[in-house]
Amino acid sequence: MTVFKTSMRNFFAHKGRMALSAVAVLLSVAFVSGTLVFTDTMNTTFDKLFAATSSDVTVSPKAAKGGDEISQTGKPETLPASLVETVRKADGVKSAEGAVSSMSVTVVDADNKNVGATSGAPTIAGNWTRNDLRSMEITSGHAPRGPTEVMVDADTAEKHHLAIGDELRTIAVTGDLTAKISGIATFTVTNPGAAVVYFDTATSQRELLGGTGLFTHVNVTAEPGVSDDVLKRDVAALLAGGPYKLQTQQEAADANRADVGSFLDVMKYAMLGFAGIAFLVGIFLIVNTFSMLVAQRTREIGLMRALGSSRQQVNRSVLLEAVLLGIFGSVAGVAAGVGLAVGLMQIMSSVGMELSTQDLTVKWTTPVVGLVLGIVVTVVSAYIPARRAGKISPMAALRDAGTPSDGRAGLIRAIIGLVLTGAGAAALLVSTRAEEAGEGSLFLGVGVVFTLIGFVVIGPLLAGGLIRVLSTFVLRMFGPVGRMAERNALRNPRRTGATGAALMIGLALVACLSVVGSSMVASATDELDRSVGADFIIQSSNGQPVMPQAQAALEKAPDIEHVTEYKSVEIKLTAPDGRTDWEDIVAADPTYAQDLRRETTAGELSAAYGKDAMSVGDAYATEHGVKVGDEMSVVFPGGRTGKLKVAAITSDDTNVDKGAMYTNITTAEEYVPADKMPKNMIMFASAVDGKEKEAYAALKDSLAAYPQYKVQNQTDFKQDLKDQIGQLLNIVYGLLALAIIVAVLGVVNTLALSVVERTREIGLLRAIGLSRRQLRRMIRLESVVIALFGALLGLGLGMGWGTAAQKLLALEGLGVLEIPWPTILTVFVASAFVGLFAALVPAFRAGRMNVLNAIATE
Repeated sequence: MTVFKTSMRNFFAHKGRMALSAVAVLLSVAFVSGTLVFTDTMNTTFDKLFAATSSDVTVSPKAAKGGDEISQTGKPETLPASLVETVRKADGVKSAEGAVSSMSVTVVDADNKNVGATSGAPTIAGNWTRNDLRSMEITSGHAPRGPTEVMVDADTAEKHHLAIGDELRTIAVTGDLTAKISGIATFTVTNPGAAVVYFDTATSQRELLGGTGLFTHVNVTAEPGVSDDVLKRDVAALLAGGPYKLQTQQEAADANRADVGSFLDVMKYAMLGFAGIAFLVGIFLIVNTFSMLVAQRTREIGLMRALGSSRQQVNRSVLLEAVLLGIFGSVAGVAAGVGLAVGLMQIMSSVGMELSTQDLTVKWTTPVVGLVLGIVVTVVSAYIPARRAGKISPMAALRDAGTPSDGRAGLIRAIIGLVLTGAGAAALLVSTRAEEAGEGSLFLGVGVVFTLIGFVVIGPLLAGGLIRVLSTFVLRMFGPVGRMAERNALRNPRRTGATGAALMIGLALVACLSVVGSSMVASATDELDRSVGADFIIQSSNGQPVMPQAQAALEKAPDIEHVTEYKSVEIKLTAPDGRTDWEDIVAADPTYAQDLRRETTAGELSAAYGKDAMSVGDAYATEHGVKVGDEMSVVFPGGRTGKLKVAAITSDDTNVDKGAMYTNITTAEEYVPADKMPKNMIMFASAVDGKEKEAYAALKDSLAAYPQYKVQNQTDFKQDLKDQIGQLLNIVYGLLALAIIVAVLGVVNTLALSVVERTREIGLLRAIGLSRRQLRRMIRLESVVIALFGALLGLGLGMGWGTAAQKLLALEGLGVLEIPWPTILTVFVASAFVGLFAALVPAFRAGRMNVLNAIATE
């Protein structure tokens, strides 16, 4: 009880000093709790949607093995309409209705603006059925009654300011259909962002599937008292042997959930990873806080020991303070995490992914995980300072505050740090010389961990030298005030090293990712310059195939020398060694050999576009023993089999079409039925010499009616690639910002506690003539040099990691190393401003001290 009272008294006596450490715990726990609540809410949203939109049993075509034919042909797989009547005859069936659904559509408004989803969610077109009443209700107008009417979901109507009577044009592989909005349907569950349009059944069949008498699936409803499993069994018995896939409501929901589950898992674990980084940085803050508090209470703890307190009691007292800190920080963090999750939901809604707070899901495991994690991390962080407190002798009550440094411990620490850093550097060096990416990745990971730990351990050793160097350029110009700031930073190298290390971790990751990102862009740009000969690249922004009507418009554009078709056909390929695999072969026009320059290790690529000819990549050729002149047995979509002769073997030392097999598009058309032939996923074009600008404008004009497609010249394509990588890096930087914020709190806390520790010294300095302005400047300069020290360590370490990672990526074709010096220098300079910001409050408080009271402080 005495230990508990002492801990409570000390905790609340130093509550101001504990506040920043509590904020670090709060932020880290909030990130973890917010991530869990956010992803659980997304899971709940999708679960409700999938459960509401699935019928008791769904009958659909059996998926083609190994491929998604919907995205390739532009039309979904279909069932004969007669199947509906067949299914109705099964036992336990209350009703069965045919449904049409296609995601290979683009919907534009009267201004030719795409009204589809922008968040990655699909645009879905189909027929209005009774099953849709499970998840939607018509809130305005009526369902479509003919080919001139269409119904749209309320979310899309609100987002794009659509009303009844407005025209919508639906672009499908079978042609364009213009209809007026006859009704608006509202989701009764949360719609995460899909845009949905409905037609009457006949129009859906004709315009989306290319003919009447077809459906994409059959929705089956059970009689009262008949379970979904029993209904599925009875329908399956009736359809025995047919090429159909049957799913209960739960199975359909599970399958749909699996499609989005991988994305949600990646998001969840990536965010938790960044939360872990914030926790790691927070450890330094907590260690520093308790170390300084123990040092400042040396005389107090010595008196406790002199009065009979044991080492274990002192140890427990400090650890109990850590528990209290962990509890307060974690409880607040869990609450803040729920707020963070709501904020993330609002951000997602602003970019088109609608999430409702009605689905907010806080599982009991979330606060438990947050509390346990926050308390455990805080207690573990405080363990070393607590042990140090327990070792304080009763004689310390007779000495001034502060614990004497242990020279032997410092030597051991330096040796361990140098060994770890050396081992990590050796592992990074080995990774750069690896011949296989898998082997190199292992050494890279070991090198990153060891060098990080090594730099943390030898931080105090590095602080002495680096701060002196930095001071020469940054502090000496400020005269005596700058020299005092330098000596204050050097006074406790262990504390300075730990403070700088907290900032080092976040900036090391920033530098590493900047090097990797810049190298990826530079490598891809170099590859494009060497390999791509086409002037223009045409593709959709949402993964849609190039519709025939858009292709026809492209081919009519003036000033174009040639337009190249590019189709990916899934084939069953039997190699000369007898092994059979599912592979993708590129069926393209012979001009593709000009549009993409590929080196060959054997044969001529132009010969691969001859009759019944093909090429293979050298990795495939080596694995299967393929040589030029060998014949390959090929089963094409639709079942026809052909024999193709290998006319060329291409080098896989590339990033564009790596490992691709090629054949002439006319060869593929001989074997693949027209309804099974994939549409172009991308197309290429080259201008007549000297007409590049005119051709560029002409291609854009030709596709003006099809806003889902973009025409890019090589400059556009490179910029698009750079923007995509830049956006990804910005997201990562945003997530790393939390760790950097915690590191800044560490600098603030270190300075604040350091000011308290030096109260008497500050009073004496003021007494002998140091002005408030000079005092504040001294503290700000000390903060700046500590921040620059952490930045120098972090940026240097990160560039080393990034360089090693790029050497590893070179095995995958990303062979250009580019150091983004503008970014590195900007971050370094920004670190100085971070130091200035961190010193504002401590410097202000120091400047307000009463001189006499400060001198009288014990």
